[in-house]
Amino acid sequence: MSKRRKSQRAAVATPKPAKVRDVFVPRPFEGLADEPEWIALRELVPAASAPLRLNAELAAEHPDRPVVLATVLPMATPAMARADGTVFVGLQRHQQSGDVSRDLAESLLCALRTEPGGQVQVPPLPGPGPRLQDVLADDVLDVDLHEGFEFWLEPAAASDPTVQASLERANAAVYPTVRLTTSRAAYWCRVPEKAHVRWVLPDDEDGALDALARLGAAGTLPLAEETRFAGMFRAHGRLVPVWDLPEDVPATEWEEPVGRFAERYAEALADPTPLDAAERRARQGLLGRQLTLR
Repeated sequence: MSKRRKSQRAAVATPKPAKVRDVFVPRPFEGLADEPEWIALRELVPAASAPLRLNAELAAEHPDRPVVLATVLPMATPAMARADGTVFVGLQRHQQSGDVSRDLAESLLCALRTEPGGQVQVPPLPGPGPRLQDVLADDVLDVDLHEGFEFWLEPAAASDPTVQASLERANAAVYPTVRLTTSRAAYWCRVPEKAHVRWVLPDDEDGALDALARLGAAGTLPLAEETRFAGMFRAHGRLVPVWDLPEDVPATEWEEPVGRFAERYAEALADPTPLDAAERRARQGLLGRQLTLR
């Protein structure tokens, strides 16, 4: 047989895999009841978990597989299927497509298809398919903050010295974080030599920016006299303002100032009048103070 015919037969026998197209979704958590909290857990919080409830069809298909959302899993793996049947889905991971919601839904489904204790295989680009909005019951997240990643472990693994060493390395990267109660998706954190409050605003970017501009023109952007409005960044279609705080003031002391700011912000957001000249200048100044490091 000629080389040409061999080549043709090989091409027929081994067709090229279909190319998976990536699609960028700027607001992957849009439509979920707790969109800002999903963003906060993905972008702001080092160690936290929250139980997830499957939709009725999946819950009936997998009645003995509890599902837990985690900020990050060991080695930033997308999902785990523990031997006790629990499925963990990691928000923060190395590989991802342009649609975070589709990635997470595929990770969840792959873990549900994996036998308890097995290695979950997740494709780097999942292609078209169900998203979080399709596979979950739409609940507000019941977030549990952790000082470390011990919540990963099954009881049998706790005494393994290799596991403990890995856990210690992971825990060393966790900085103190407190979830504030006066505003949902607002978090206090302390990093070396600094403390911050960061709040994922629930409103569309243009409206939120106008409200912040009104407060900036009025001089009421800081949380209190000893604080500084550091700027803001964008995360999954929402604005996240950041304040620098005194390092030695505990998180509980910022509940009231954040609550008062939330009231000022809500009032500014509801103002229907066009921005005046000072407010427009403040808006431009805010655009120039967008942060890239979080």
